[in-house]
Amino acid sequence: MGIFNFLLDFDFKVLFLFIFVFIIIADFLKNRNPPNYPPGPFSLPLVGNSFSLVRKHPNKYFSKLADIYGNLCSARIGVFNMVIVSGYKTLKEAIVTQADNFVDRPHFATGDRVYLGGTGGLFMSNGETWKRQRRFALSTLRNFGLGKRTMEQSICEEIRHLQEEIEKEKGEPFNPAGLFNNAVSNIICQLVMGKRFDYSDHNFQTMLKYMSEIPRLQGSVWGMLYEALPGVMKHLPGPHNKIFSHYDAVLDFLSQEIKSHKKDLDHSNPRDYIDAFIIEMENHNESDLGFTEANLALNSLDMFQAGSETTFNTLLWALVFLIKLPDIQDKVQAEIDGVIGQTRQPSMADRPNLPFTDAVVHEIQRMGNIVPFVGFRMAANDTTLGNYFIPKGTPLMLNLASVLFDKTEWETPDTFNPGHFLNAEGKFVKKEAFLPFSAGKRVCIGEGLARMELFLFLVGLLQKFSFSVPDGIELSTEAVTGTIRAPHPFKVYAKAR
Repeated sequence: MGIFNFLLDFDFKVLFLFIFVFIIIADFLKNRNPPNYPPGPFSLPLVGNSFSLVRKHPNKYFSKLADIYGNLCSARIGVFNMVIVSGYKTLKEAIVTQADNFVDRPHFATGDRVYLGGTGGLFMSNGETWKRQRRFALSTLRNFGLGKRTMEQSICEEIRHLQEEIEKEKGEPFNPAGLFNNAVSNIICQLVMGKRFDYSDHNFQTMLKYMSEIPRLQGSVWGMLYEALPGVMKHLPGPHNKIFSHYDAVLDFLSQEIKSHKKDLDHSNPRDYIDAFIIEMENHNESDLGFTEANLALNSLDMFQAGSETTFNTLLWALVFLIKLPDIQDKVQAEIDGVIGQTRQPSMADRPNLPFTDAVVHEIQRMGNIVPFVGFRMAANDTTLGNYFIPKGTPLMLNLASVLFDKTEWETPDTFNPGHFLNAEGKFVKKEAFLPFSAGKRVCIGEGLARMELFLFLVGLLQKFSFSVPDGIELSTEAVTGTIRAPHPFKVYAKAR
């Protein structure tokens, strides 16, 4: 009996060893890199470089890989192999020169779970559905004022509401994040829903809270681990589960708005994007090119993420840099006073006459580096990029931070310097390496709106107020972990001018 138990125990050990070796070999064969593939760190079987990611801030980890291995390098997070593209010239080659080959999104665990299996929304969809939805969104938003004088008027009206809310603080220190988020989000609300929300609206505040937490959770170690090992992580407790509960809550809020629109829809007089989409949806088959009610909610979600989170956080970074550099704040205000004064509302027609202010806005975007790693792309075919072989289906992570801080493109990349956007005569100049909105066929559809908002909001704020922090407080230029670089919470004084 003892011998039998020994043999049985021995057989189980051999079986376990065989299974283990088989898994290791299968993992190696499946994930081995082809010849001339971009270099990267050694990765462990099954988990890849996940442990290295856990030990470091994800954004810092990927940037460090670029420093070590160059502008094209590779990494493996769980079962997910990817190539990291850094530097202006290399990134431009990928998304502009080879735009057609790198236009599609790869599938992601989060995207598959939230975006109809990775087929829905404006950001995650591909092929004809993506092309049709993007064209429809752009044309519809233009019809409702995007890029027009009416949009300027809406922004200036919201600036007035924001100024009134700041005045209510009566010079006491306050956290500007909530007010900025309300103001910026109301602009996209008017385009998507045809209305603005009062800053005290509870449901609106809850949605904004969840919208801000989603990118922080997705960019955290927990969010990255979920992408790397979704089969395991979806059964484990942890902060990553809030990603999906938050998405559900936001989508429910948007679905309620859609139902409300359907009840009082006037087909001859659409009021906003939701109305226009519902009318278009009635002219298509139920699943034709994404014109479904579920996809309308996802598209609206994407527009909010693109149109509010990035812009209001850029305005927060504006305060950080202008408070840390009071001479810059004074010089901007002097230029505004000389061109517009402190009573007339600004307009986009003023921008050519405010070159220093325009340069400061651009430098805030560059240094703020709001989206350091823009949405993934996927190789549609085998190709060569930067002398390396990129197999079909390979996901590319685009390192926009490396472009905005590229030492070959910027005179003082690590220093706040409005001179990056000024010539010797003090006139504003465009820079090709200024790509905070990405480039190519997937360039942010809200770029024009964001540029308009940033200029008008900043001028409107500095017309009326001078910003500072309590004595002894030093604002940090380090960011909160997330897919969007947000400043750490801070309070400011807004002194009426």
